[in-house]
Amino acid sequence: VQLQASGGGSVQAGDSLRLSCVGSGRNFRWSNMAWFRRAPGKERESVATNYWNGDNTYSESVKGRFTISRDNAKNTLYLQMNSLKPEDTGTYYCAAGGLRTTTIRGYDYWGQGTQVTVSS
Repeated sequence: VQLQASGGGSVQAGDSLRLSCVGSGRNFRWSNMAWFRRAPGKERESVATNYWNGDNTYSESVKGRFTISRDNAKNTLYLQMNSLKPEDTGTYYCAAGGLRTTTIRGYDYWGQGTQVTVSS
């Protein structure tokens, strides 16, 4: 499985962005997918997960502002980010794996990362 993330950019606080992650391979629809981010000087953390059965989870810091979704026909995972804050700044990575988890080690395949910068 190869993942290609895109959609990052530099925006003002309160703006919106939509990240996309296109996956290759026939098992996309059966994969658990996730978005992680790494803020400057911090560890990579889970932002949102989308399990193959449709269940979603969100970190407390983004709940109510971010929405994760997928289009299996397009092999694409999305992250709609609204009401962005400066603390959302970081490199965002999409990931795919077989485990139902929010931990990094549960994901076997990673995209290259896309940078999101939010200024106040």
